[in-house]
Amino acid sequence: MSHSVFIDGEAGTTGLQIRQRLARLPHIEIRSLPEGERKNPDAKRALMAEVDVAILCLPDDAAREVVALADAMGDAAPRLLDASTAHRLAPGWVYGLPELSPAQAEAIRTARRVANPGCYPTGVILLLRPLVDGGIIPPDFPISVHAISGYSGGGRTMIEAYEAGRGRDFELYGLDFQHKHLPEMQHYAGLTRRPIFIPSVADFAQGMIDMIPLHLDALPGRPRVGELLDCLRRHHAGSEYVTVLEGDPKDRLEPQALNNTNRIELRVYGHEGHRQALLVARYDNLGKGASGAAVQNLGLMLGVPVETRLAA
Repeated sequence: MSHSVFIDGEAGTTGLQIRQRLARLPHIEIRSLPEGERKNPDAKRALMAEVDVAILCLPDDAAREVVALADAMGDAAPRLLDASTAHRLAPGWVYGLPELSPAQAEAIRTARRVANPGCYPTGVILLLRPLVDGGIIPPDFPISVHAISGYSGGGRTMIEAYEAGRGRDFELYGLDFQHKHLPEMQHYAGLTRRPIFIPSVADFAQGMIDMIPLHLDALPGRPRVGELLDCLRRHHAGSEYVTVLEGDPKDRLEPQALNNTNRIELRVYGHEGHRQALLVARYDNLGKGASGAAVQNLGLMLGVPVETRLAA
């Protein structure tokens, strides 16, 4: 059985990589609008009435406009998969992180509307949520997150600057403590206290690392490093895309190792003598952090096998 998909915003970075992943699948028909019709609401409405799923790879305000258009279509509207930030905490939307809990994949399968996770929150949530649910990290514990991403996650202006040789080697940003991913990160990690989140960008296109340091004796149960590792392994056991690894102190992690895949590696480093630990997630900000995750969710929504890896 063939399924039809409309990628609204297919010319952008996320939309382009979704299209490239889906193009190899004979059971997925990708529908498009002519370039001159892409902002025509009547043309968009007509196409949306003909497809099974519309994937929104748009700025937040534009995504909200398309959702309003779908609302007006009633039963004729397709299912929606939104890759923007607009609906990740909105009522009526299912969060598109299948590994969040044992029930999440089924919730995505049956949802009419799925909000694809943000790139930075994906690793943070997959590290923290199992530890919060497992009682190791209290919901009100003070958490700090440091992260680095390739410039492809920064939007068209940043991408053009780096590709023209005008980007800096490394930059901290989000120093107003108001990064748009913070509400999503806090909510789905199960935290009641707003975490401190300091992102950074460097001169490489794709790849991401999230880092969360912990003082083990500040946690109520004073856990050992191995308890953190065991909790993550139990939660993610059997996952197709999540691998939990014991951190080797000799590691030299670089952020690009999983580029063009939908894989994510979670590591736990620690020193029992100093009672310190570091949680680390490594993945592709355009893979499990965006396009790969969207294709994974689409496969669940349609009940079909998909290819989440980007062709070489």
